[in-house]
Amino acid sequence: MERTIFVQIASYRDPQLIPTLLDLIERATRPDQLRIVVCWQHALDETIGAFFTNGFSRWHARHDGAFPTHTLSYRDTTVELIDVPHQQSQGACWARNLIQQQYRDERYTLQLDSHHYFADAWDEQAIAMLESLRPRSAKPLLTTYLPGFQPGAQRDTLAHRPTGLYFQRFMPEGVLSLRSGWLDNWQALEAPVPGAFYSAHFAFADGHFAVDVRHDPEYFFLGEEISIAARAFTHGYDIYIPHRVLAWHEYTRASRVKIWDDHTPEAQASGLVAENWHVRNDRSLERNRALLGVDGASSDGIDFGPYGLGTERTLAQYEAYAGISFAHRGVRRGTLDGLPPLPDTPVCASDEEYKATLLRAHDFRVWAHRARFTDILPQLDHFRMNAHAQDGTVIHHGEMLDAGQFHKHIKREWFDMHLYFATGFEQVPDHYTIELFDRDGTLLRALQRSI
Repeated sequence: MERTIFVQIASYRDPQLIPTLLDLIERATRPDQLRIVVCWQHALDETIGAFFTNGFSRWHARHDGAFPTHTLSYRDTTVELIDVPHQQSQGACWARNLIQQQYRDERYTLQLDSHHYFADAWDEQAIAMLESLRPRSAKPLLTTYLPGFQPGAQRDTLAHRPTGLYFQRFMPEGVLSLRSGWLDNWQALEAPVPGAFYSAHFAFADGHFAVDVRHDPEYFFLGEEISIAARAFTHGYDIYIPHRVLAWHEYTRASRVKIWDDHTPEAQASGLVAENWHVRNDRSLERNRALLGVDGASSDGIDFGPYGLGTERTLAQYEAYAGISFAHRGVRRGTLDGLPPLPDTPVCASDEEYKATLLRAHDFRVWAHRARFTDILPQLDHFRMNAHAQDGTVIHHGEMLDAGQFHKHIKREWFDMHLYFATGFEQVPDHYTIELFDRDGTLLRALQRSI
């Protein structure tokens, strides 16, 4: 059987798209086995001519869908660009769904963002990793947050230690967010390791994953990754973290235009976009809460169609495996500490029994007006944020952070920063304090605010 790869790339006004495509193709062992489909969301000054300048050729276009599709070639690789004016975009998940509709029974699929470097023979390595898992899983899925890079960096400066994907916190909106972390003892690893979460910027699986767990176009951005993880698991896919580095991802992109920069309420009011990103995002968050039962939200009356949970395993089984609770924003201590998930963990018989195994995850927005600290800023050396019970008992001691971090989070008239931590279910935070210290460790001031 041919080892073809359906490569999915959603790109929004990204100047790194072409360098990413070139590196992806040039470092593949079999570029002729790649079929790359890009949702090319671009402005008027971002033209097809840039691809020709960089060596792409054999262009032709077709107009059989909602948007034109340009087909080009580079080193025997076929690249298809779905031509979407950026003002007509409906978000990252909508773009990924548009790509997945172009799946043509390729043997494998790889989902990426549009800002990557790649390891030599990345395709051969990814296939070998996936196939090595067949004795353990009929439907393996490789995914992780890749190590980072900056465009223009020398390749010999890139980190070759693989990274895993771990629980970070429940956001105020109810979305479970993730963090990256180095894999321990990675040199001794001989195969990918079990994981519980999904990265939208690197996922490699059998091609039919693009059909079985197709992205919900009603999602906007937040909630994408945890919803795909739960849906993949309930469709029978087993998640693994690659034990070797296959690619690198650009995380910062601080000066790049994002969809929320363009799709503003002002742009909607002027008729440039159909809906602003806030509206799409709010609707997406409600859909995510209903799908996963966050805070006990109900899915009654919502038809998820092909974008719902699978039937091979239950959501409760996923929660037990991953060590989380959507209804209670809970997390198992091992999950919080980045330990591997626990296969075949039985679902608890009762809600109370399950809560007893979990910590409650908190995320609070910490505020303080400048008037409360401006006079001591010249003496400030470090600070920490604590959470307290109603009787004043400290239930979370925050880490000490330097004054630079404090200044970084002063926005106009306010200090504005998130405090997230976990406690036992019986510990209910009542208020927080911000403790400000000088260089000698003397407490300059403690600011208190109710939660």
